[in-house]
Amino acid sequence: MRCERAGPTLATMSATPSLLPDPLPSDPLPIAASWFSQAWNDRVQPNPDAMVLASCDAQGQPSARVVLCKQFTASPGYLVFHTNYESRKGRELETTGRAAAVLFWDTLHRQVRVEGPVVRATPQESDTYFKTRPWQRQVGAWASRQSAPVSSRQQLVEAVTATAARFNAPDPLSADRASSQPVAVPRPPHWGGYRLWVESIELWLEGEYRIHDRARWTRSLTKVDEHSFSPGPWSATRLNP
Repeated sequence: MRCERAGPTLATMSATPSLLPDPLPSDPLPIAASWFSQAWNDRVQPNPDAMVLASCDAQGQPSARVVLCKQFTASPGYLVFHTNYESRKGRELETTGRAAAVLFWDTLHRQVRVEGPVVRATPQESDTYFKTRPWQRQVGAWASRQSAPVSSRQQLVEAVTATAARFNAPDPLSADRASSQPVAVPRPPHWGGYRLWVESIELWLEGEYRIHDRARWTRSLTKVDEHSFSPGPWSATRLNP
């Protein structure tokens, strides 16, 4: 049996944002970045920076997961997320160098889709962000061999406890962890940021009776160094919903 959510009514659609400009703007990234900022500032959902990230292995087998978009840089145009470089996603990104991502804000009736090459953020950027994380999560980044098999929950707990002791930190899983004093934990060499450079982007606005507003922009990217690309001009196309 197929079950479909009821479409928006005229009453609910009154909160729908205005449509995309016509003609389309030459650069879509300021619009996308403003949507991201509004979602974050208004806390439209528990994790307004939640982003579905899709990647493929060398055989073309796709996989997807939710990560947190920690930075949306409109110029020159890339998104930043952080992870374990040795995780499944990390291995796939290193193998193919490409990914796709989706940001969706249901209450704002908006969606952003991005595709493009992925490169590591600079070590300095990764260090800076890692220092902002709670020390308990810093310990966890060292203790977890993300995506690798673990024989039991107890083995994982023991690994966390042992890692905390290594850095002279309290046990993050203990009852008094919230009241513990911060400790200095360095960034693991296997953990850091990635930049998803925007080679193509699609902006979507929900419309009445599923007559949505949808447009796609594409551009070429020329690699400058191991972290950066030089972007070419955008080409815009309005799409059927």
